[in-house]
Order: sequence, then C-alpha cells, then structure tokens
Amino acid sequence: MESGILRKLSITGGLLLTTITSGVVLTMPVAKADDDSGVDDVSITIPVSCTMAGTGMDSHSKEIVNGTYESGIGTTTLKAYCNDNNGFAIFAAGYTGEEIGGENSTKLIGTPAAVGNIVTGTATSAGNPDVSNWAMKLTTNAGATYAITLDNGFGSYSAVPSAYTKVAHRDAATDYGTGATGAELTTTYAAYISRTQGAGTYTGKVIYTLVHPANEEPLQPQNTDPGYIAYYPNASTAVGTMGRQTVSTSATSATLLASNFSRDGYGFAGWNDKYDYTGNFYGPNEDITFTAGQYTGSNKGLSLYAVWVKSAGSLQSDATSVCNSLTAAPTDGTASLSSVSALTDARDSNTYAIAKLADGKCWMIENLRLDNTATDNTSGSLAQGYNASFIGLAGPEATDFSNSTTANSLYSTDGSTSAPAITGSYTGYRFPRYNNLNTVTRADSPNSNSFSNNNTTPGMYSYGNYYTWHAAIADTTYYNTNNQTISGTSLCPTNWHLPSGGQTTVNTTADFYTLGKAIMNNAEPDQNASNGYGYYGNSVTNTAGNTATKAFRQFPNNFVYSGYFLTSSARNRGSYGSYWSSTANGSYYSYYLYLTSSNVYPGTGNYYKYSGLSIRCVAGS
Repeated sequence: MESGILRKLSITGGLLLTTITSGVVLTMPVAKADDDSGVDDVSITIPVSCTMAGTGMDSHSKEIVNGTYESGIGTTTLKAYCNDNNGFAIFAAGYTGEEIGGENSTKLIGTPAAVGNIVTGTATSAGNPDVSNWAMKLTTNAGATYAITLDNGFGSYSAVPSAYTKVAHRDAATDYGTGATGAELTTTYAAYISRTQGAGTYTGKVIYTLVHPANEEPLQPQNTDPGYIAYYPNASTAVGTMGRQTVSTSATSATLLASNFSRDGYGFAGWNDKYDYTGNFYGPNEDITFTAGQYTGSNKGLSLYAVWVKSAGSLQSDATSVCNSLTAAPTDGTASLSSVSALTDARDSNTYAIAKLADGKCWMIENLRLDNTATDNTSGSLAQGYNASFIGLAGPEATDFSNSTTANSLYSTDGSTSAPAITGSYTGYRFPRYNNLNTVTRADSPNSNSFSNNNTTPGMYSYGNYYTWHAAIADTTYYNTNNQTISGTSLCPTNWHLPSGGQTTVNTTADFYTLGKAIMNNAEPDQNASNGYGYYGNSVTNTAGNTATKAFRQFPNNFVYSGYFLTSSARNRGSYGSYWSSTANGSYYSYYLYLTSSNVYPGTGNYYKYSGLSIRCVAGS
C-alpha cells in the first residue's frame, strides 16, 4: 500500500467509526541473537506515520417530533496524528457503503420505505418548511497547539456534501497531534423534520477521509457509462490523459489499454477494478474475459484504476534489499502487491514498478524510459558495466533519416562491416539509437492500444522508449560477431542487467527462457522445425489456464504490445511486443523476446540489431 495516502474511514448512520491507515513502513533490519549475551536486538523504524482515530463517541440517534428542529445529535471526536511536516487534509461526503457522494448517499433513508427520505440541507425550515433535511457541523480544539483549520463553512450546520469536500486541514508542522491536545475535529449532526414527514427510522452515513500530504486528493470510486471501459489516474498528482475503450454488446473479452499515466515518485504496477486495490489486479495490456452484455445496455461500464507503488529507494543501491522482501508471484492469477515494489533510477529520477516474478528474480515491470542525461555515462557506477568510450545516447531523433551517421543514429550506404551493420533493403537508411515518441507527451487521449503507427503522434507512455541493440548494450562499435555471447555492458542500472536470450537448444539458462518456463509451469517451448527457435503457442496454458501470450501480459509480468521502431516510424504498436536480450546471434542479429496474440518467443526470436526495441531489466549484475 502506498505510504502517501491514508485511505479512508467511515462514520456510519449508527455512526460507528473505523479507521484504515496506510503509510506505516515497518523495517526490521536486525533480529540477532548474540551467543555471549542471549539478548535479541530488534529494530523497528516507522519513518512516516499518519493516522486518524475516533474518540469520545456517543449515541447518534434521536427521537424527533414533526415540525421541530434538533441539533447536537451525537458527538464524535476525530484525532489526527502525523510525524512529518507535510500537513494533511480531511474530506467528507455522504456514503451509502457502496457509493461515495451522489443523490442517494446524502439522504437519510427511511424504514419502512413508504415513509420517504430526508434530504441533505441546513437542518432548518428555510426555503421550504415541507422538506425535511439534515446537516453536519464541525468544531476544533482551536486553542490547542496543533489545532485544525476548518474549511468551506463547516463551522456551522451545513449540508452533507454530495461529493468529497475538504472540511478541515492542518498546514505543515512537525510531530503534531501526538499528545492529549493533538489535532482534533468534533462532528455533530442536526435535522429539521417537516409536519408531513412519515413516522419511521431514518439512517444515513458520512465518510471522512484523511489524506497526506496536504496537497493530495482522496481516492474514490468512479462510475463509467455502459458500453465502455474507462481508465482513471487514481491520484491527483498523476500526469497524462486516456480515452475510453468501447465494449460491444456481444463482446466477451477485451485487451486492456496500456497506461498513459505517470506519477512522480511512484511506479505504475497495472490496473485494479477497485480504487483502493481491493479488487482484481490486471496487467496494463492484459486480456480479460466477461459475459456478453456485462458492461453494456443498462449495466454499468467497467472502471479501472491505476495501481501506484511508492518508491522504496534507488534502483542502483536498494535492489537487493527490496527484492529480498518480496514474495515470488504465483502463476495461478492470484498475484498481489506482496510481489511488487518500486525503485527510482538515479540517472533521471524515473521510478519503475518492479516485481519478483515466478522465476524468483526481480524484474522491472515497466519498459525503460531512459533519455540521454548528463549522468547516464559519466560516473560508470550508474549503469551496468559502462565502458569508458560509450558516449551516451545523444538526443533522440525523429526526423531527417537521409544524412550520414551521427552520434545518435546508425547509417550505411553499402552494409559493409566498416559501417554500422545495416544490410538488405534498409541499406541507405538512418536508424536512431533511440526514440522517445511514446514518452515525450501525454496530452492526447488514446482510446486504443495502437493509437498511431506514425512517427509524429505519441503512443502509450507504458510502451517506453525504443533502443537499437547497440544502444541497449552501450556499445560503440555497431558491429558484433560474438554469437550467443552476453555483453558485459547495458543501459540497465548498476546491479541490473539486460536479460539474456538464445535458442533453447543452446542456452537453457537464459533469463527470458527461465522466466518463460516459470510462467508456464515448467513447460518446454516447442521448437520451430525450420530454425530451432523455441516458442510457446496458444495450445500451452499455465496454472491459471492462461496461454503464454496472456500469461506474459497478466499482472505482474506486465509485458505490453509496445511494437518496435524502424527507419522513421513506430510499428505494430498494440499488436506485438519486442524486447531486446543481451545475446547476439551473429553479425547483424540479436535474440529478443517476441510477443504476439498467438505465440511467445521467450528470448529466442531473432531480429536486426539496428531496429528499435523495448528494454526490460533484471536485478543482478
């Protein structure tokens, strides 16, 4: 669970207060028994803790006769505790238990149903004496050292809001609310009952949510129109926009859209069908199945929420400790966030979700987005085995592919070994060392995985950047004759490496091969009769009953159909996934993971080194 937000509490019609907190990190780095003392030293560190608890609750029920007004119904004191200086805000909304806000959630619902409902209001007869209404009011311990400031007029009886509304906040302060005079907020309710209101019992709920830091917004469920799958950023600080995916009445499956969202300091781990991650997890490009008409007609559409994982440290220095804390993801479709974390690349501050996958290794589960930076090759300690002559990526190139070789592109007029290894029909073209058209902007609202295959229109942010094989291994020669040899350098961060590949008849210890076997329950890939390249067809399924092409895309494996880049355009986005291995196959080719809707080549595919493919990194040097 992310450490930035305290999810929710609910204060119900019987006004039972419950708190759910996240943001507490328990680290137990030492649990040691000394032979000579018999004493166990245990260290527990809670770096940031923000919680809200309820105290002093009394009855929130009242008998009221027709034509009268009653105030001070019940008292609940909410006490907030925080130990850092980022402040917090408290939001409130009417709550049915299923829906936050909206018309029904702000009513007191009558029992029996025939007695009618009591709407939200200011608890007076003003405006219409024939309408019964109820209201809420907040007070604070204003004289206390750590007092909360009220917002939006809730210092007097006000209508219960029909959407999350900020009712109070605390500005930045250090270690507030830990004493008896901590940050307190007291709530009471009032009601006006009209002369014609029917006899009965009326109940309602209000949900209060504490968010931290103070500039966050509370997470909440969204309603999606029938006939669509909609994708929500699920955080006020997330960047990017997405359109809706159309679902036909007869459809029984869909390939989910890759993500076009990002969030500073967080990795994107996939989608969930509940805003608080209590539902089903899906990979960004996973296939899902459903019954015909389930999301169309009079039914609701499907709402999917971005799953954000807060960075736990540096890719370069914290990979080992973080990976050791994770649980290997099962292959039966029950994977959870216990297999997932996130780490930040020290070179450019990009944060990536990582996961311990079924092979027991930690993988980045997002495609590499490294652009050329001032530090990407200067220190030698920030990437895997950088050799001193590597000049970095230079700038991405998206236009002008007719000139001679430059620092950021490969070019050959004759395919000779003295020039970049380009041959065949592509002799005379330029090939950029990398291209970032997928990640350069998120202003558009893509509503399909392919979006566009031309060079000028961006694709999904989840697709990441495209790199030639020479750029992927941080090579300056552009030419490599080492067949099935793993390079000692790559663009992957220090303590990570580019996955190895190769024909399964030659290299059965390669990273992509062992991952494929683990995902597919130790099933061996079939062998292509003409070239011996191993592959998984859709006749092979894993413990969840998923074919390889779905299993590689499901949470938390998260391989996406990012396509590839060749000459001057991105190609096959939304239909193929292509990921470089570190293993060359002769002068012009290298092995790669190749993912389609019908089969998966687990690092056994073979493609031109000058093509731009995606990169995933594996922990370990």
